[in-house]
Amino acid sequence: MEALILAGGKAERLGDAAGGQPKPLVRVAGRPLVEYQIRRLVEVGVERVLIACRAGQEERFEEALDGVGAEVVAVGEPEPLGRGGGLRFAASYRAESGPVFALNGDELLDVDLDALLDRHIAIGAAATVVVAQVRSPFGVVDLGEGDAITGFREAPMLDHWVNSGVYVLGEEAIARLPERGDHETSTFPELAGEGKLAAFRHSGVWLTVNTTKDLRRAEEFVDAHPDWRPEPTLS
Repeated sequence: MEALILAGGKAERLGDAAGGQPKPLVRVAGRPLVEYQIRRLVEVGVERVLIACRAGQEERFEEALDGVGAEVVAVGEPEPLGRGGGLRFAASYRAESGPVFALNGDELLDVDLDALLDRHIAIGAAATVVVAQVRSPFGVVDLGEGDAITGFREAPMLDHWVNSGVYVLGEEAIARLPERGDHETSTFPELAGEGKLAAFRHSGVWLTVNTTKDLRRAEEFVDAHPDWRPEPTLS
C-alpha cells in the first residue's frame, strides 16, 4: 500500500527553531517530525510514501528519511498547487491503484490506521476523514440565576468534530481532487453532498506543530512517551 504526505510547509512561524528546514523535517526529540508518521504507516503495511514538497527540496527529504522502512519518493511541485493540488500531483506518481492514506506532514497522531482502512473499505466511501474533538482555549464560567457565577471549569472539549487532516482516499476521490486549490473546499464538500464521504472518530493524540510553543509541547510529549521515539535511522 502507498501513502501521500503533504509536506510543503515553510516553518515560518517556527523561526530559528526550524533550523532552516521545511516544517516536516524539523526535529522532534532528534527525529524529523514526518518520520513519526511514516513509521506508523510502515507498521500497517505501507511500503511506499509519496511526499508532496516544494520543488528543489526532493533530495533533502529523501536523504533525511532514508532507512525509515518504506520507499520514500519526494515529489516536488513545479509551482504552489495548494493542498488538494499537491495531493493530486503526488498521487500521479503512484505505482499501484486502490486506496491510499493521506496525511499532513507536521503532526503527531496515534490514529488506528488499520481500523481506519477497515472502516473505509467496509463502508465503500470515496474517502474517509479522521475527525477529532478539540479543547476550548478558554476555561468555562458557570452562570446561575441573575448571572451569579456558580463556578469555574477547566477548558472543556468542544462538542464539534473537526477534520484532523488524515484520510483514506479511494480512486474516485483522487480523480476528483483539484489541480490547484484546497480539496476541503471543493472535493470533500462535493462528496459529502453525494453521501460518499465517511468519518472515522479519533479520540487519541493529535498534536500539530505550527509554532515554537507547539514544538516544545511535541518535544515534551515524546520525552514523556519514549515508546513514540523512532529507532535510529538505518545507514
